[in-house]
Amino acid sequence: MIISDAFMAIADPHRRHLLEELRRGPKTVNELAAGLPVSRPAVSQHLKVLLEAGLVNARPEGTRRVYAVSNAGFLKLNIWLDQFWEA
Repeated sequence: MIISDAFMAIADPHRRHLLEELRRGPKTVNELAAGLPVSRPAVSQHLKVLLEAGLVNARPEGTRRVYAVSNAGFLKLNIWLDQFWEA
């Protein structure tokens, strides 16, 4: 289920940091890695989890991939969470 994957994905503080950075605008792995105390390959693995959970998108730009927040992925989370506030 995509919702549980999304919640598992945002449970990690490094992935939450990546999402906060991407909220400010699209970035490459190298740009994202500059703000974290983990290696570039580790950032790539975190991004893979976020991609699989549907929370980020990636588009090729030359030899690089540019990552951005997926509004559709967060919309699913919002819809699921909103059911608890509407009751």
